[in-house]
Amino acid sequence: MEAVRTVDVAVLGGGLAGNLIARQLRRQVPGLSVALFEKSTQGSFKVGESSVEIAGNYLTRRLGLTSYLYQHQLPKNGLRFFFDTPEKNADLFDMTELGSRHLLRLPSFQLDRARLENDLLRMNRDAGVDVHLGAKAHDLALSPSAEDGPGMHEFTVTEGEQQTRWRCKWLIDASGRASLVARDQDLRVPTDLPISAVWGRFRGHADMDDMGPPEWRGRVQNTARFLSTNHFCYPGYWIWFIPLGQEVMSVGWVGEKAQFSDAWRKPEGFLEFLKGHRAVWDLLRGGQAELIDILSYKQLAYGTKRFFRGEDRWFLLGEAAAFTDPFYSPGSDFIAIESDFIVDTIARDAAGESRADIRERSDAYDEFMQFRFAATVLLYRDLYSVLGSYELLKLKWDFDIACYYNLWAAPFFTDQHLDLRYLKGELRRKEFVLQGLENFARFFKQIEREMHARGGYYRKNLGHFCYQLDLVDFVDDMFAPRPRRQVMRTTEAIFNGTRDRGLAILQDLGVVPQREAPTLPLYEFMLQEPLA
Repeated sequence: MEAVRTVDVAVLGGGLAGNLIARQLRRQVPGLSVALFEKSTQGSFKVGESSVEIAGNYLTRRLGLTSYLYQHQLPKNGLRFFFDTPEKNADLFDMTELGSRHLLRLPSFQLDRARLENDLLRMNRDAGVDVHLGAKAHDLALSPSAEDGPGMHEFTVTEGEQQTRWRCKWLIDASGRASLVARDQDLRVPTDLPISAVWGRFRGHADMDDMGPPEWRGRVQNTARFLSTNHFCYPGYWIWFIPLGQEVMSVGWVGEKAQFSDAWRKPEGFLEFLKGHRAVWDLLRGGQAELIDILSYKQLAYGTKRFFRGEDRWFLLGEAAAFTDPFYSPGSDFIAIESDFIVDTIARDAAGESRADIRERSDAYDEFMQFRFAATVLLYRDLYSVLGSYELLKLKWDFDIACYYNLWAAPFFTDQHLDLRYLKGELRRKEFVLQGLENFARFFKQIEREMHARGGYYRKNLGHFCYQLDLVDFVDDMFAPRPRRQVMRTTEAIFNGTRDRGLAILQDLGVVPQREAPTLPLYEFMLQEPLA
């Protein structure tokens, strides 16, 4: 074994998360040395990474990747949803559609992760990151806490036949689900979100934007549908189409674990399942598209006891920490927020802030990530059954996207999430926010039960189109810090509007009498009371 080597910051994992934070460290804390360790020797097949607005802002504003992304990756045309009949036999052009008519003003991207990670490795090496490929980290020894702060963390790296002992001051575990730190500290916890996934890459698929009658293309003003993350929605599951570039399409299934079949882990089983969905099968040219490879997870979601321990100088990032659900593409959002928190903590520590101040800030950052995780789980828990109804998902989508912009994206765009005073204010109100989300989840389930009871679940799944941001009217206000009173007024309007539209569905079904619902103050949505 070689003599011990030392680096300021060690990043375990050279995938998306590890490469992004290595780049951020070199840009924001250039005086610190950074080493990155990746066990593979080259980029492998990865699921398509569909970013949304927080991640798009992070990649362009924080990491300076705007030109690269537009030149070498694909711009994203929002999320797009299609709805089917109970028999799954609707023609694509007859399906009700919820989506965009043009590229959205807030940038987001469809990422070929294997290509992006290889490019980032090159960029990071050029920026001074000590990159090690084919380097397996093991035998981790985290430095115990002491009154004067932690010492150096140690781990062994095996590269071919050679082993080297490494020491670092700060350790970032971005090694994915196999997380070395999570196993060492027993951090992994289950979450009550039983969902599974299977996906593959296809070549030779049909071009969605060269299909159908002129009026179908015209209703979205000939925008590029294929650049969207296209969701085909069914009760209990959905099927994605994510473009990867170079004429390759990622196609995947995500759904309730109870509906998952082990047969789908094999190409023939997955293809047989997809064949049962007319529009999906048409996009795969009736089975003529080539399935290149296939992967699956029986259980997608999991949590963590801890994201960060800043005073002890170790951090979990991306899937090394936790994962929720891919329906709204939140994975890279989590990486963006976590990376900001980690780099800010390291920069303050390196600048000499006291251990007590570092602990206070790191604890707040960790609590916020737990809050964000819990809020995200509430978007999906027990709600996969609503996905197959356009009316229901449109109602839920309007609520979810407005809350996302108002409560999560806007503070990130203005860096308020790095303001400790602001963050503590958000955390004081977290239980009220979570209760409000739970109340609306129950409201959506109530409407679903009534729709099934009256045969109305599928009644608007054919023949309609709706612009996806038709009810979000505050985008122009998101790029400067807003007074809390304005945020609360917007939240109150979102909550009342969603309740009013939900009650209108119940009235149309004959469940509640036709009457105008009174406007409720915000606090009433955060009580343990039903909304209808």
